[in-house]
Amino acid sequence: MSAIATNLQAVRTRIAAAASAAGRTPESITLLAVSKTKPLADVLAAAAAGQTAFGENYVQEGCEKAAATVDLHLEWHFIGPLQSNKTRLVAEHFAWVHSVDRLKIAERLSAQRPTDLPPLQVCVQVNVSGEASKSGCTPAEALALCQAVAALPQLRLRGLMAIPEPADDAAAQRAPLRQLREIYESIRAAGLPLDTLSMGMTHDLEAAIAEGATIVRVGTAIFGERNYT
Repeated sequence: MSAIATNLQAVRTRIAAAASAAGRTPESITLLAVSKTKPLADVLAAAAAGQTAFGENYVQEGCEKAAATVDLHLEWHFIGPLQSNKTRLVAEHFAWVHSVDRLKIAERLSAQRPTDLPPLQVCVQVNVSGEASKSGCTPAEALALCQAVAALPQLRLRGLMAIPEPADDAAAQRAPLRQLREIYESIRAAGLPLDTLSMGMTHDLEAAIAEGATIVRVGTAIFGERNYT
């Protein structure tokens, strides 16, 4: 068994334990393997171990990996900040976008999504920690942005995503995740049929699952530390 396969098994065990502790089924949580900066060989090793959903932060890198694995029928999720000049590539090569943070980006994705492909599945990113360095709309803007995105023809609004400020203890981890869940529930109550909460990473996936995450985005625990040099 490869190291990546062993790591995947360990992460799935963590997800199952967290789901059980929260009174949920492991099947209600999708593991998104975040393969940014990692070589194609690592994606292939994870796919060989049964992983099908992969997340990328960089447009060109993600498109190259998606093109190289088209025969494997993997599901590619774009999860990084998205600039207007990169929306066409994302609309053409990815199945999901988690990081829609303004209407202009959503409109471009909808207009550029090829009509022979299924609608692009999207989440609105909310900046729950209020960090200047993080993308995302404000909590107060989330409902209006979701309503506008839901009206676009080539997109299917699925839910919300957040990248909270890192914290060490479980209570501090859960507070911003709970805030995202409360925003999600208020938007559902306003009539939008959201079904996805994309939150939780290697360090806080247990807290995220306790707060209702349906997708956890895990990179380091699967592929190891990243070298950005």
